[in-house]
Amino acid sequence: MVLQAAASDIQIEFVDGVNGQDVPDRAIPRTSKHDRLANATIETDVVGLAPYRIVYRNLTSALILEDDVDWDVRIRDQLADFALSSNALLQPLSYSRAVYADPTFPVPPADGPDSIPDTSFENLPSTKPPVVSPYGDDWDVLWVGHCGMQVPMTKDTGIANGRIVRLNDMTTAARKYLWNFPSPFILKDNYPEHTRMVHHVQEGVCSLGYALSQRGARKLLFEVGLKDFTDPYDLLLRYFCEGTKGRKKGICLTTQPSLITHFRPAGPKSAMSDIGDHGDEFIEKNMSDMIRLSVRLNTDRILDGDTELWDQCPDE
Repeated sequence: MVLQAAASDIQIEFVDGVNGQDVPDRAIPRTSKHDRLANATIETDVVGLAPYRIVYRNLTSALILEDDVDWDVRIRDQLADFALSSNALLQPLSYSRAVYADPTFPVPPADGPDSIPDTSFENLPSTKPPVVSPYGDDWDVLWVGHCGMQVPMTKDTGIANGRIVRLNDMTTAARKYLWNFPSPFILKDNYPEHTRMVHHVQEGVCSLGYALSQRGARKLLFEVGLKDFTDPYDLLLRYFCEGTKGRKKGICLTTQPSLITHFRPAGPKSAMSDIGDHGDEFIEKNMSDMIRLSVRLNTDRILDGDTELWDQCPDE
């Protein structure tokens, strides 16, 4: 992962993991009667220590990554586009302090429309420039690495419905390569090839990569770190973003397809996870989910200075 980050001109800081069996029961928040989670789940939930570290060090924001992930060589361009979309969804319009392009933000009003139309990336509204973060000044979580999301499309979700849709994004793989855990998969089923969408989080799965603001880290430390530890961390993060299961709602944005996904090395599928059963099949070659110009799969070309990179999700 050090080489992957260096090839992307990104500096990373590693955080030591924990052995689940070394975590005593008294250190696990439990406010209801339920069994202790499996040690493997507790071990993977070390990413839940990130809010504590961000708050303790008073960081403005930080991006937290799992160690088995991959991204496109164009990740900086992708994140720049994500920032434009997040500003459109979260920043007040340029002429106002409290009027937003999304009439359902931060919460859909009871007397508001049942649904709202997409906003085109090519026609973003004029908003006030952010002061604190290039992604906007009113976010808690930017969940940019996941295994799937739903798209909040109606006000009965209780989640803002605003969504930015970019057509003909050639960093996005064709629909035949896309998959999603929650169903239906709205992006794949209802939109053209090479479409990217930015929207609020609903039914997120896998915390492969997510950013926290200082405000978000403080909220998450309270809502997840100090409340009943009932589920794996990605589900607790989902509950925070949705405002469910006793958690106060945070402001969380995501993008589909995911910008950061699992890297699948050649070998037995059973090695792909410490907490899930992936069966006894064998992966014949290295691959990464839904990433076109994978950094990991193009490392040798990048080191050699090649400009022709391998696209593992070609259109033809």
